[in-house]
Amino acid sequence: MASIFTRIIHREIPGYIVAEDERHIAILDIMPLVMGHVLVIPKHEQDYLFDLTEGALAELMMFAKPIAKALEKVVPCKRIGVSVIGLEVPHVHVHLVPMNSADDVNFTRPKLKPSPLELSLMADKVKTALAAQ
Repeated sequence: MASIFTRIIHREIPGYIVAEDERHIAILDIMPLVMGHVLVIPKHEQDYLFDLTEGALAELMMFAKPIAKALEKVVPCKRIGVSVIGLEVPHVHVHLVPMNSADDVNFTRPKLKPSPLELSLMADKVKTALAAQ
């Protein structure tokens, strides 16, 4: 069965896509820790980050870098936190989380529930910042 991310990649279900290339996609987390929380995902469905080839792992992080830089311009924060949990969806994904304190990347706290309009506006801001790089 395809993961929820594969279904977004294939446009079977909607996602707030902020960046995409032939091998990767970046989407807003719809239940973010903080606004601007992005998931960076390889299009090839792989369950565990460290099962990726060395090249695929490097490419994933290189794809994430300009997105992190764009987030820094869009969301007031001290830096962009990077986290890989890997338990909630069996498809590799890297969390990029704008953070001002370590608590901003605390995955046990309640998630935000932004409206579709808020998510759409944030996606547009990130895409605009990416295009300006």
